[in-house]
Amino acid sequence: MTARGSIAALMTCMAAAGATAPAVAASVPVGVPLDAVKTTLGVDTPRVATAVPVPVVGAPEAPRRHTGDLLPAPLVPAMPVTTELGSTLVGAPVPNLLGDPETDGEGSLESPATDLHTRTPGAVVGAPLTMPNGANYGIPDLAAPKLGLSAPELVGTPSALLGLH
Repeated sequence: MTARGSIAALMTCMAAAGATAPAVAASVPVGVPLDAVKTTLGVDTPRVATAVPVPVVGAPEAPRRHTGDLLPAPLVPAMPVTTELGSTLVGAPVPNLLGDPETDGEGSLESPATDLHTRTPGAVVGAPLTMPNGANYGIPDLAAPKLGLSAPELVGTPSALLGLH
C-alpha cells in the first residue's frame, strides 16, 4: 500500500467514525424492586420508578488573551454539563382513608422530567510579572499576582406533584 493509500484509508475511517455519532440517552429508567418485601411481610409496598441522569459534558470555553496580560483568561476554563433529571413516581397504598375499607386509595408523589444545566467553576490566574518594560531596558516589572474563580452555575426547574387517588 502506498502512502497515499494509507492516508486515504485513514481519512475514510475518521469520516466514518465522525458520521456515526453515538446515541446518548438523557436518562436511564430504573424501577425499584420491592416485590420481595410484599411477599415476605404480606403488606402492600409503594411503587417507586425513577430515572438515573446521564450527564453530557460540553465543550469548554476557549481562553481569551487580553492586552497587557501574559496569561490567557480563564486559565482553567469552565466546563458545561447538561443532563435530564428523569421522571420520578412514588405511589403508596393508603388504606382506610376515611375509616371505611371502601375508601382505600393510593397516594402519589410525582416529579416530571426536567433539564438541568451546570457549569463548573473556572480559574483566572495572573502572572507575577508585567509585560516587558521599555523604560527598564526590557525587563518586566513585578506585579501583585491575581487569582480568582468564576462562579459555578446551576440552572433547572424541578417540580413535584402530590396526589391522592
